[in-house]
Amino acid sequence: MIRQGTNILKKNSKNRLDFKPDLKQINFLDRRVYKRDKGVYYPSVTTILQYMPKNKFFDNWLKDVGHSADIIMRKAGKEGTQVHEASEALVLGKEVNWVDDYGNAKYSQLVWEMIMKFHDFWTTTKPELISTEDFVFSDKFKYAGTADLVVKMDGETWLLDIKTSNNLHRSYNLQLAAYAKAIEEVKGIKIDRTGIIWLKSSTRSSSKKKGVYQGKGWQIKVIDEIDYNFDLFKTIYKLYLLENPNTEPIYKSYPTTLKL
Repeated sequence: MIRQGTNILKKNSKNRLDFKPDLKQINFLDRRVYKRDKGVYYPSVTTILQYMPKNKFFDNWLKDVGHSADIIMRKAGKEGTQVHEASEALVLGKEVNWVDDYGNAKYSQLVWEMIMKFHDFWTTTKPELISTEDFVFSDKFKYAGTADLVVKMDGETWLLDIKTSNNLHRSYNLQLAAYAKAIEEVKGIKIDRTGIIWLKSSTRSSSKKKGVYQGKGWQIKVIDEIDYNFDLFKTIYKLYLLENPNTEPIYKSYPTTLKL
């Protein structure tokens, strides 16, 4: 799939993250690359972070689930995509429905609950939307990715990433730092803070404590060490390049029919 980079804000918006339109996303089964102009290809941030060492809990999980790991991960990936798409629709002012016109459920109960939690986050914190689902890139460090949300909240510019996983992984910190640095490089917009909107949190109520953002089953995990995490990201990138010195795909297009 090839997807053209876009921006959802009006042209006259002073906060618009106006990324170059020549950035394209190319998805493969096991990795993702972005095509820049003149035939230059950048690996995605998430592809690079696959080379980050896994902890013992991940190894134990693989032993427990065995051959079911791929099925579980694909199901989780599908659920995450549905939540992201519904969340994007909500912040753009669109209506999101659980059932279609024929009364059939469009989402599982679990996915709908996470969409409800995101709705609660948005209506509770009332952030000012700057951009959503924007392609970001760094020509200096040669990587690209998709930033979930850039918003103004409590007078600061936040980069937020929506996560639907059961646990929060350290790689998420590095992912946010890489996106933050790319936004600063391209547009000169400084990201003050980064955070994860975790939609599987065990929290049960909101908090009146200043700087704490949470509700029923959701919370923002604040990650403030942007420079430190970006240094770690650059180290992981070096590991990636050891195994992948050439990011350009071998095949750039695929025929749908073959015959000898």
